[in-house]
Amino acid sequence: MPSQHPSPPSPRASRRRLLLAGAAGLAAATAVTALPGTALARGAQAVEPDIDSTAAWNARAPKGTIGVLQYRPSRIVIHHTVSTNSTDFSRAQAHAHAHWVQDLHLDKNGWADTGYHFLVSRGGWITEGRHGSLQALRGGRTFVLGAHTSGQNNHAIGIANEGAYHAGAVPPAAQWDVLVALCAYTCAQYGIPSTQIYGHKDYGTTQCPGVYHAMLPRLCEEVAAARGA
Repeated sequence: MPSQHPSPPSPRASRRRLLLAGAAGLAAATAVTALPGTALARGAQAVEPDIDSTAAWNARAPKGTIGVLQYRPSRIVIHHTVSTNSTDFSRAQAHAHAHWVQDLHLDKNGWADTGYHFLVSRGGWITEGRHGSLQALRGGRTFVLGAHTSGQNNHAIGIANEGAYHAGAVPPAAQWDVLVALCAYTCAQYGIPSTQIYGHKDYGTTQCPGVYHAMLPRLCEEVAAARGA
């Protein structure tokens, strides 16, 4: 049984988390200056967290065409990947996890690419999942057709959290904090209300996203606070 109380992330990761936590304060600041490791978006309405692109983690090429929808998504759907609850909080582990998910989706599921748009590691590193998701998010006008939630793939951004949370495991603080930052940035870029964040099980018979589902009200509140709402 994996530990429910993993050791804290490294000081480097903790410092990195601090850069992502001040979205609301930065939006209210009079001096619009990007913090190291972040980029301002839409006049400081949100802070873009560090997101490692598919090129950065050396993703495999898609097996087919990835569709791009010429409109904005209306919601976010939260998942967990049911991977090992690793105590390795490194960036390298985040990349290894991204590879594991992509291999599973391409080779076992027979999909064109990773089904999720983005993944958040247990150490708080964000990786782009499906090719083109990051570029579309930064543009804020289109999004990539995913393969994460039946009936919602043409409406929702899919964000998956590394780990298995259906048996009482608790998400590490770094993972939670960066999930909030990513959701806040996604909501700001696409004009998604913070109340429009759901769990996979809201749309089907599944345990996904485990304990994260019970934490959705808190997630919506923290995303709203990060946006200064």
